[in-house]
Order: sequence, then C-alpha cells, then structure tokens
Amino acid sequence: MPLKSMTGFGRSVGQENGASWIWELRSVNGRGLDLRFRMPPGFEAFELRLREHVAKSISRGSCAIALTLKLPATTGDVRLNEAALLRFADLAERARQVTGRHESVTLEALLNFRGVIETVENQQSEETGGALYEALFASFDKALSAMVTARQAEGARLAAILSEKLNEIETLVLEAESSPTRAPEAIRERLRSQLHRIFGEDVDIDRDRLYQEAVILATRADIEEEIKRLKSHIAGARDLLADQEPAGRKFEFLAQEFQRETNTLCSKSNAAEITRIGLKLKSAIDQFREQVQNVE
Repeated sequence: MPLKSMTGFGRSVGQENGASWIWELRSVNGRGLDLRFRMPPGFEAFELRLREHVAKSISRGSCAIALTLKLPATTGDVRLNEAALLRFADLAERARQVTGRHESVTLEALLNFRGVIETVENQQSEETGGALYEALFASFDKALSAMVTARQAEGARLAAILSEKLNEIETLVLEAESSPTRAPEAIRERLRSQLHRIFGEDVDIDRDRLYQEAVILATRADIEEEIKRLKSHIAGARDLLADQEPAGRKFEFLAQEFQRETNTLCSKSNAAEITRIGLKLKSAIDQFREQVQNVE
C-alpha cells in the first residue's frame, strides 16, 4: 500500500426503481478515524454497515459522508383514527355541558381535528427495499473507491515532498558533521581570539592551558551523538516511505525527534557555523513536520 494522504473526495450517482441519489465523501486531516454521516431518516442500520466498510479502506482522517436521496412519489391510504374521533367527540360534549351552550359540534368539525384522519404512506416491499439498499451500497463503494484513489494520488505527491525534505535534512546534518569548527584546534583559536579581544595583545597565555580549555569546551559542545541520532531518524523516515502500512503517526513521532535533536545541537553550538546549520535544520524540519500532518 503506497503512502496515502488524509485529504480526498469521492462522488457517485445512481438510480434504482424510480429512486435517485448522490453520494459525496470528503476527508481531511484527523487524529483518528472520525466518520460523520448525513443520511435520510430511517437509515440508521444502513449507516452501521457503511461504517464497517469505510474502516476497511481508511484508518485515519475526518470524513464527511452525505447521501442525497429522492424516492419515487407514492400514493398513500387514508385511515380514520376512531379512538381520536371518539375522544374529541367526548371532549366537545363535555365542553358543551360545562359552558351550558346548546349547540353541538358537527361531524365535519370533528373530522378536521388533527389526527382524526391519517394518511398512511405505502411501504416498500421487503424485496424492493432490499434492492434499493444494495444499489445504494454499490454506489457508495464507488464513491469510497474514488476518495481512496484521490488520497493515494495526494499521498504520492506527499512522498516526493517528504523525500526531498529528508535529502535536505541529511545534507545539513553531513555539513554539521564535517564542519572544521568542531575541531579542538579551531576552538582553541577562537578562545585565543576572545581572550586577546578582552585582555589585549599583551596577555600572557599558556599554550598548554589554552589547549586544555579548548578540549574541555569541545567536549561540552560535542554534537556527535545528536548527529548520529539525526542520521538514524533519517534512515527510519526513509524506511517508512517504503512501508506498506499507514505511517502517519510514526512520521509525526520522527518529526518530533528531529526537532528535539536539532534543538540540542543548537544549544551546544559554540560556533556561528554550527548555529547557522542548526537554524537551517530547524526550518527544514518544520516544513517536514507540516507535511507529515496530512499522512494517513
């Protein structure tokens, strides 16, 4: 399974026995799998089936699923609600007695009360209803496949961007590793220059003591471990690019580790060159982190 994005769209239309419909599926970034349905009333059980089907195709993302359904016009039966009619008649008689009025309520008036005359819609047969549900499901599957294809296409573009960013990060890490400013001799020379700037040219500097201090500073500012870990994270990220399983959360973890090691590298820096490289690393890692937010 290639790298997939969490952004995608799918749409399908269909018809069956006079009914027509439109499915629209939209997915964006999400921490987990969040499915939000907008369905006609009476489709609750069908929604459960769709949820299970979607979970087999995508593992992360906030997905909005909408069904616009138009059913064929049906002729309803008219039914007399006898219980309601008798209840209203009793209430009318009681009201006449309480008020002392002599006129009676006409049958026409009683029939006009809400609920006395009911319209019953013709129900679809089990066979017809089952055929409609299966047609809807098949059409939904087409829309889902279109959305998954769109997520894969976007994922391919993301993979190219992430690979480019990893190359940039690796180049900067190698540049920091090979920087001559990390050598004790270079640190000793910078220390000598600083002392001369502070105390002047006449300051008496013991060469052996100066070298010892330079070694101590080099040890404290050593970034070898950070460089090794950054190289390891780069290799891990490249393995994820070739992985067959959803890797979004793993990429997010690696992006955090990239940032952590780079922050430590910058804090240890005792040379402008290493600081410059560290700041460029931070920028590249921020861009990498933004992109992985959309990986499934």
